[in-house]
Amino acid sequence: MTTEPIPQQRRLVTAVPGPRSTELMQRRRDALPLAVGTTLPVFAARADRGILEDVDGNRFIDFAAGIAVTTVGAANPRVVAAAAAQLEQFTHTCFQVTPYESYVAVCEALNRLTPGDHEKRSYLVNSGAEAVENAVKIARYATGRDAVVAFDHGFHGRTLLGMTLTGKSMPYKHGFGPFAPEVYRAPYSYPFRGTGDLDATVQMLDKTVGAANIACVVVEPIAGEGGFIVPAPGWLAGLAAWCKANGIVLVADEVQTGIARTGRWFACEHEGVVPDIVATAKGLGGGLPLGGITARTDLVDKVHAGGLGGTFGGNPVACAAALAAVETIEREGLVERAVAIGDLMLPRLRELQQSFPVVGDVRGRGAMVAIELVEPGGTAPDAALTARVAAACHGEGLLVLTAGSYGNVLRFLPPLVIDDDLLRDGLDVVEKALATAA
Repeated sequence: MTTEPIPQQRRLVTAVPGPRSTELMQRRRDALPLAVGTTLPVFAARADRGILEDVDGNRFIDFAAGIAVTTVGAANPRVVAAAAAQLEQFTHTCFQVTPYESYVAVCEALNRLTPGDHEKRSYLVNSGAEAVENAVKIARYATGRDAVVAFDHGFHGRTLLGMTLTGKSMPYKHGFGPFAPEVYRAPYSYPFRGTGDLDATVQMLDKTVGAANIACVVVEPIAGEGGFIVPAPGWLAGLAAWCKANGIVLVADEVQTGIARTGRWFACEHEGVVPDIVATAKGLGGGLPLGGITARTDLVDKVHAGGLGGTFGGNPVACAAALAAVETIEREGLVERAVAIGDLMLPRLRELQQSFPVVGDVRGRGAMVAIELVEPGGTAPDAALTARVAAACHGEGLLVLTAGSYGNVLRFLPPLVIDDDLLRDGLDVVEKALATAA
């Protein structure tokens, strides 16, 4: 059955949410725990390129991409065809029982695309949190050290170690302790707020933890859930140099920033940084659940046989989708397209900053950009205003996400296949929402 393409135009035919979504939301409330949140209370029916259509026929401009997952679109033809073809062959064998070629091909692609020309090995898991946890496992095993350093404003998942590494208590950590031991937190570079001096950070770590005790430093090249914070130039490179000088494994959490999102295959490339281990997920699977760990061979090959793996890791359907997603990015020039998206969005958002004093900061790289909303004339976070602006955007047919340690950041993550007209229309909605809410 062939599905007609969704017209790439915003359209509202009912209130938001519409009657069918309202009915489904009631079923949701009766079936799911309250702790599973919802950003926009409409139920998706179809999605394609830059548009998400709900069950009531409303069409929303997609500035979320499933939180940076549908990088190549939510119904990319190559991904759909590859996944469908694999479904006809087999859905699962467990790679550790009987392997299959697509798993190996995804690992070859990760080895090729991640930064550095050193010898690498990759393997596959189910999610970003699992990728980060496995990176820490490798680092601890290879170094014989216990301590792990993470950063303020960081987010690394909702598993036990992922929560422990994450810097924000509510809603990710509150009430879920006790947490994993031997995890230490350091200040992240936050230029808008003037925090995160690298020299002070490493001096603090030397004094309170001791560099000789640290197995790894886990860092996002751009803090994602923390508010799309781009660290000061040189901060990430300086951190990498300190790690190398002290035999500390540098783990780049590229779960949200990787796979072409920032205008490079991986965001640490903007700073010329070559991590020891790279954790990937989100955009890797073309919309299907898939995570990856790519590590220096001399590190990961120290781990004993059977120490890494999992039943569902590298599912063959997800691997087929991932290979199609990588092919799409390369054939359609989507790394360069991410740059173009940033070049369109950032100047317009800076114009809004001049018009609206509540826009304290505009930042980002490629198709990963954000505005931080504050009380006029200062830097005090205004989370209530941010919620109102997001709600106003939703009501006008634009799907946006909030973020930030203080709940005061609007983040924009459009699919890389979105067209310029939709980007401009979406930014018009943001302007209208700011005017209304502020």
